[in-house]
Order: sequence, then C-alpha cells, then structure tokens
Amino acid sequence: MPLFAILRCFIKRLKGKFLKNWKPYLAGVLVVLIWSGWITISRYGVHTRLTPADITLLRYCTAFSVVLPFAVRYPWRKFTLYQYLVVGLGVGFPYTMVSFYGLIEIRAAHAGVLVNGMLPVFGAIAALLYFKQRVSAVCYGAIALIFAANIVMIGGNFFSSEHLLGIVLLLCAAVIYTFHMVGVRLWGFTWKDVFVVVPVVNVALFLPLWFFFPSTGFKVPVPEMVLQATYQGLVVNIVALSCVAYAIRHLGTITVSLFMSFVPVITAIFAWLLLGENLTGQEITGIVGCTGGLLIYSRG
Repeated sequence: MPLFAILRCFIKRLKGKFLKNWKPYLAGVLVVLIWSGWITISRYGVHTRLTPADITLLRYCTAFSVVLPFAVRYPWRKFTLYQYLVVGLGVGFPYTMVSFYGLIEIRAAHAGVLVNGMLPVFGAIAALLYFKQRVSAVCYGAIALIFAANIVMIGGNFFSSEHLLGIVLLLCAAVIYTFHMVGVRLWGFTWKDVFVVVPVVNVALFLPLWFFFPSTGFKVPVPEMVLQATYQGLVVNIVALSCVAYAIRHLGTITVSLFMSFVPVITAIFAWLLLGENLTGQEITGIVGCTGGLLIYSRG
C-alpha cells in the first residue's frame, strides 16, 4: 500500500480520538519535529570548535536564565531530592553528553534511530515493570515492527566495530531518557515542574563539572553560540521538554515513546524536502514500516 494511502487510513482511524484529546497529541507532534531538528543541529555543533561540554553548558545556562524568576517561587518541597535528580538528570547533562559524544561518531539520521527508535522498546519494558501496564500482543507486534523498521533504515553495514563506541553511547542515551519519562509519570511531574526543575538541577550540578571537561572557552563565532544556545536552551529544553511532560501525563510512556520513534523518519523526510537528499529504498521501507506500526498500535 502506498505511503500516502497508509497515512490517510491512519488519520481517518485516529481522527475521533485526536479530536477528543488533541492537546497531548499536538504536544507529541511538536516534540517529534523539534527533536528531529535537535539531532541535526547537535551533529553540526559537535563538529564546530564547540565541545560537547560547551554545548551542554550553553543549553542549561540559557534555559536557567529564562526559568530563574519561576525557580525562586517554585515549591521545592513538592518532591524529594531523589525524584528531582531522576527527572532532571534523565534528560539532563548525562543524556546530552553521551548523545553529543555519540554524534561525533555517528551520523545524525543513524543517531535518531539508535536513540529514538529504541524508546518504544525501553518504554514498553519500563511501563510493564513500573506501572504494570500490559498491552495486547498486537501492540507488542506494532512496537517490534517500528523497531525493525528503524533498524532497516540504517542498514546492516552500520553495525561494525568502527561504530561500536558511538552505538553504545547512543543506546545509553536512550536508557537515560527512559528514566526521565518513567519519573515524570510515576511521580506526577507536570510540564510546569519540568520547565523549572531540569535547568535548575543541571546548572547546579554541571557548572562545576564543566571545568574538568575539554573546552575551547567558547572561542567560536558568535552566531554558532547563539544557534546552539537558542535551539538547545529554549526550543528543546523549554518548549520540547514541557511538551514531553504534558504528553506523558495524558498519554503514557509507551505512546510518547512511539511518537519519539518517528524522529528518524521525520529527519529523513526533512532532508529530502529541504536539502534535496534522495531517500534510499531502505529509508522508504523504514518510513512505511514505522507508519504501519503506529497504525497497527492504534488499532490494538
């Protein structure tokens, strides 16, 4: 079945559900679009004179400068220190640092597959272990299809010894991010909590550590720093993470992780539409597989 026919069927099937609960789904779509851009911009950033530590510091200091007025009035006794650390660091500097170092070794599109393509698998495991959330065999089949489709997109030659370090780092990023999603749902963090908590926790913990990591002292062109600070600190850390928390609270970890698994698909389509890069047969197969998997999951 052609890709656009599958999309029409998918939209028709979910139209009623979307209309009743459109805000969380819109949040999920925004996250996919923003995260697709984040992988590309991060891949570009780590190949400038900015180091992973520099980009991480720019990200959280920029976000912190925005949330500081809210942090002063935030009810910090609302959660425990352990809960703040899990939610804050799960999408904080441990996640960004392993992602950035992985992106030095791995292309952006392939990185999206390793991190986001694995989230449905880790999300399903976490939902079963922490929330006793069981889904039907059809839904598990859909998750497996999406995972397989993402693997097809990068091809079998990718899994070689020269990519081993990057693969391990990006898989670690997926595991770390899963802890964030579980914590948000398990302890009832709202998007307003995440909005404040993530920048505060990471500035407090990473700023002293930054002096021990390789750095160029931000001796780079100002436009490069502005690009990373704006997208990493505002678009991703403020807008996207707030949307993630909102979507998890209303849709659950499995559904949100399925949304995230479409990041490599959207990245490939953006490259085709905006950069004129031709889609290979493997990439088209992966796009159809991911779309079909989400359609099957909606019916399960």
